[in-house]
Amino acid sequence: MGPKMAQQFKIGDRPIGPEHSPYIIAELSGNHNGDLDRALALVDAAAQTGADAVKLQTYTADTITIPCDRPEFRIHGGLWDGRTLHDLYQEASTPWDWHAALIERARGHGLHIFSSPFDPTAVDFLESLDVPAYKIASFELVDTPLISKVAATNKPVIMSTGIANYAEIEDACRAARSGEGGFALLHCISAYPAEPEDMRLRTIGALAQAFGVPIGLSDHTLGSAVAVASITQGACIIEKHMTLRRADGGPDADFSLEPDEFTQLVKDCRMAHAAMGEPRYDRQGVGGANAQFRRSLYVVADIKAGEAFTPDNLRSIRPGLGLAPKHLPDILGATATKDIAYGDPLDWSMVKDR
Repeated sequence: MGPKMAQQFKIGDRPIGPEHSPYIIAELSGNHNGDLDRALALVDAAAQTGADAVKLQTYTADTITIPCDRPEFRIHGGLWDGRTLHDLYQEASTPWDWHAALIERARGHGLHIFSSPFDPTAVDFLESLDVPAYKIASFELVDTPLISKVAATNKPVIMSTGIANYAEIEDACRAARSGEGGFALLHCISAYPAEPEDMRLRTIGALAQAFGVPIGLSDHTLGSAVAVASITQGACIIEKHMTLRRADGGPDADFSLEPDEFTQLVKDCRMAHAAMGEPRYDRQGVGGANAQFRRSLYVVADIKAGEAFTPDNLRSIRPGLGLAPKHLPDILGATATKDIAYGDPLDWSMVKDR
């Protein structure tokens, strides 16, 4: 699949793309720790950070797996070592009867709020709440019927690539293109936490070239350095987990940012984007007053008309109001057209043609 022309991608009235300030999503995930008041406080905190959106996850343990103790239903290694999938998802899920309150709270702050559905019933439920967009989680990228159902809402879709290979990403994009809302891809390493050296941020540019859509980063590394660095690779969406306090625990707390850290992430990502600019090789940035501090050719001893320029009376020094230093070899040995005083900047009218 070659690159295709990207559809204009917007969530609500917010345009999203490399030319726009990065769209930053605070992922709430299971960091509510089973407490609606904490979930609402997370939404309030996300609004204070300057994020554009908060994101939920819409599933139940029974819509995502089954209660089974066979080895393949149990996690081996990592943060959740030893736990069954059903047990973990039961703890981490956001109750569906909380969604309306969380959506109302976010909208009151002027925040976008949307969710990752994990099965068709979740899509129907989220449609009843009129969410403005959808997120497809990385482990669901292979579920093209789910993507097609989401795309059929004709709302924008953001899809994490996670552990998918190129062919699976192609299939997901084909399903997403069946809708009219446009879609974006998030580069993602599905490790919790992910190590910076495993992030392969140059994949962001490769995805943009291959699929012609906005590309972002779903970041599970500790801290914010990787997210900021991704902006320089063209990321225009940043998704990062947020918690009120890591010390409070929770399924995703260890790789989540606290509100003050998330605030800094937002500022730094937007600053990184503002700093990118377009390639230029002119004097912008050294113009104006600072230009005088460049070197140029100055007379450093009084010279009489007809006298030759020598290293003793002509030097390259600061400030920069004379001829460029590159002309010094050509001028040495030439003669002065007039008397020139010590401290005068040299110009061509003072140099006799040789």
